Amino acid sequence: MSLLHNITAGQPKKLIKPVLYTTFANLMAIAPFALLVGGARLIFESFVHPGAPLDVVGLWWVCGGMAAALIVLFFCEVPAYRAQFRGAYETAAEGRAQLAEHLRKLSLGYLNRRDPGDLANMMMGDFTLVEHGISHLVPQMLGALVMPVLALAGLSILDWRMAAAMFAAFPVAVVLVLFTSRIQRRLGANHMRAKIDAANRLQEYLNGIRVIKAYNMTGERFVRLEKSFKELMRHSIRIEGLLGPIVLSAIALIRAGLTLMVIVGVHLLLGGKLEVMTLVTFLLIGTRIFDPLTTALVNYAEFRYHEQAGERIVQLLKEPGMTGGVLPPEEHDIELRQVTFGYNEQSTLKNISVQMPAGSFTALVGPSGSGKSTILRLAARFYDPVEGKVLLGGQDMRSMDPEALLRKVSMVFQDVYLFQDTIGNNIRFGRSGATQQQVEEAARLACCHEFIMKLPQGYDTMVGEGGSTLSGGEKQRISIARAILKNAPIVLLDEATASLDPENEVEIQRAIDHLVQGRTVIVIAHRLKTIKNADNIIVLDNGQVVEQGRHHDLLKREGLYARLWNLQQQTGGWSITS
Repeated sequence: MSLLHNITAGQPKKLIKPVLYTTFANLMAIAPFALLVGGARLIFESFVHPGAPLDVVGLWWVCGGMAAALIVLFFCEVPAYRAQFRGAYETAAEGRAQLAEHLRKLSLGYLNRRDPGDLANMMMGDFTLVEHGISHLVPQMLGALVMPVLALAGLSILDWRMAAAMFAAFPVAVVLVLFTSRIQRRLGANHMRAKIDAANRLQEYLNGIRVIKAYNMTGERFVRLEKSFKELMRHSIRIEGLLGPIVLSAIALIRAGLTLMVIVGVHLLLGGKLEVMTLVTFLLIGTRIFDPLTTALVNYAEFRYHEQAGERIVQLLKEPGMTGGVLPPEEHDIELRQVTFGYNEQSTLKNISVQMPAGSFTALVGPSGSGKSTILRLAARFYDPVEGKVLLGGQDMRSMDPEALLRKVSMVFQDVYLFQDTIGNNIRFGRSGATQQQVEEAARLACCHEFIMKLPQGYDTMVGEGGSTLSGGEKQRISIARAILKNAPIVLLDEATASLDPENEVEIQRAIDHLVQGRTVIVIAHRLKTIKNADNIIVLDNGQVVEQGRHHDLLKREGLYARLWNLQQQTGGWSITS
């Protein structure tokens, strides 16, 4: 059952209809051969008993029965075909949606540990294998076993010796295939890893194409991509080269049963212990039985590979999402209490405690890698701390429903990502169901209405994937419009003016001032002049709070903040000279 559970990506019920219809169609496929045996018996009887007339009427009935059986078989095959493919594509479509929803509920920490190429391959490639398994492998494999089992039972009644000879080698073939299951699994796992690595290298190549061109890393000099493709080729050849002989040997063993049956039948016939018609019956049915058995055997080897793809999906679906079911409180003060956190066992924050009162404007300042972005992500509960607590309204965020919590948070990232959709819909992500008037009002406050209206279709203009058709500043302003439209009580800004030119910076600063009014605001600031009026400036260094306070107080202390401020004042007048 675990194999069927895996190959259906955790939805084995999707196999019920395909297997039942295919099995019934295979049963109907036996009817023409049974009628053929009956017709052969009628003809044989006329030769065995000289002078006996040929039963022409009986033969016509046999022919009519065969024609009717073929018609019935056609009407059985059509629903079987539809059930196979409908079940396969429904399983893949529902599974992809389920997996995407599950990924959304996982912590960013888990997602960052997984290769993006691995997840993309799982979403598309592994589900394609699941589709193929449900549509082409499992129903045909299980259905193909029904005919031999029924035939064995029926033929055993007719003559058990001939039946035993026909299926004598079948257990040996099954043992051979099962005995090599570990080899099949290891080869399949190695091939899958090589395929994922090639996908990762290809994604890396496409994402870094500008760098590759800029440094002339083309052709043979960019060897990582070429190496991964050759490694995939090597594993592909290996899996076919090693599994092929095993499967062919098992097929040869199965078909050897027909030869053994003929030898035993001739021996029994010459000894007078077997009727000629019985031997003819075994020959007619025997030649048909081994085709589905061969199909089942070939499909099994492929089935094990596809099952590994489904197993990867099932394992990811079992990965626990972020817990919590309590609704967040109405109070919006945030506190980090003795929080320790790190990425990949390397501490980023070390036992820090900070408070951000409701309605306050808190700025996070410090050198790169000091932990600023980590605090922002903890405040949005993208992660849970390793030690300590992150509190909202005095309650531990770990007890809260992650989705209900995020409804209270608006975020503007430094690296803005826009979806491949219209500009209007990208802004509307802040509040689904917002009217066009509300979208345009948010755009005006974010200073992007004018440039949007200059585009060919205005708010209906399509945006390239990731916002590739817009400048950095334009993307940033649309992101701010999205946050304004959401109107959440907590606002997190990750250097929201980093991509803006001086001409727009003043206007955007006004928009941000409007966005943060009356809200709990946490800002990561590299341009210290933008946070001079913050209620509290938290200065971080090496994952610890080294000082905090208002701008003027921190300058008087002549600590790290004062040094950063003075450096920015000095570099403000820098220019490039020849």
